[in-house]
Amino acid sequence: MTAPAWISKGFNLPALQRSRLHWVDYLKGIAIILVVYRHILIGMDRSAGFEIPTYLFNANNIFFSFRMPLFFILSGVFLAGSLKKRAPGTLLLQKFENLFYPYLIWATIQITLQIVMEHFHLTNADRGWRDYLYIFYQPRNLDQFWYLPALFNTTMVYIFTKAKLRLPIWTQLFLGVLLYFTSKLPGADRYSMLSDWMEFYIFFALGDALHKAFFDVRFTSVFRNPWTLVAITPVFVLTQVYYLYWLLPTDQTLLEPRMLASAEFLGISLTGCATMLCVAFLLERFNVANWLRIFGYHSLYIYVIHVMVAAFIRAIMVHVLHVHQVHVMLFTGICCGITIPVLFYNYFVLDGPLWWLFYFRKSSMYEKEKKSPQTPPPVGVTAG
Repeated sequence: MTAPAWISKGFNLPALQRSRLHWVDYLKGIAIILVVYRHILIGMDRSAGFEIPTYLFNANNIFFSFRMPLFFILSGVFLAGSLKKRAPGTLLLQKFENLFYPYLIWATIQITLQIVMEHFHLTNADRGWRDYLYIFYQPRNLDQFWYLPALFNTTMVYIFTKAKLRLPIWTQLFLGVLLYFTSKLPGADRYSMLSDWMEFYIFFALGDALHKAFFDVRFTSVFRNPWTLVAITPVFVLTQVYYLYWLLPTDQTLLEPRMLASAEFLGISLTGCATMLCVAFLLERFNVANWLRIFGYHSLYIYVIHVMVAAFIRAIMVHVLHVHQVHVMLFTGICCGITIPVLFYNYFVLDGPLWWLFYFRKSSMYEKEKKSPQTPPPVGVTAG
């Protein structure tokens, strides 16, 4: 079945036909939807008129234990291959363009919109002009944006220790564990631009340690076996029950969990990551739910835009349509939060006038999309 041209362009369906590791896009698609779920829930919790069931909060905590470690593990898996293709300095420039530059642009845009919309009582964020300073030292105070500088800083330090200091992988893993517990010391989170990358370095190092295994059929065939998912699911359930009812501090807020300074929590996170890997490899094996790959491929653009989209949709539903049903708001917010950023990127950024919102250089956009500036994007491609 051939997709209409506007759908093909709007969701960049040709990207699904390229030679990519489908399990990666599946995994990123699952993770980004869980991220959007969390922020839709936060938005409703901070707004008046919503009675949110406890099980939705518990689901958020379960997802929290593995969704962001997944992104760091994936980034670590592909670092070695990137260093083979590019010099360390070139790779750092690319990471700046792909991660830190969009962070600077979109954090500024979101803060500005929140300040403006607060005057019309259309946002639940309490922003002021001082919040612009947080961009440089306290990204944890800027909603979802902390992840981009954290991943950039992690990559920058890891490239230095791997390519320049030539630390062996066992040293990197030990350093990751040390940094993880150091990031939990009292007062460390006062400057999250520093503490965030320390917190996730261990997951990045683990991804790098396993990078050869993820391209070994003998290793990946284990994840593609349905019985592996059957075997690991009870472990996943038991570890999450333990996390929710015994490990999570009683004074921890339902919507603001933080990674815990314990080996137990690391084990719980890795169990969740392994379970999601099984799901992603099985989806690839049976070639189902290809729509997840679309959102996985566009996960960066969804990540930086979805909070603004969600706030706009929530304002319309509450103030115009007078909708306060939690499940309707949650479903609508997730659907809009993952689709509108994709459409915006493909119509107005890719081959459009707003390329500078994500790319420091226009040539970087064409390099990422693997096409020539003179070649128009193909349309009417058969959807997978």
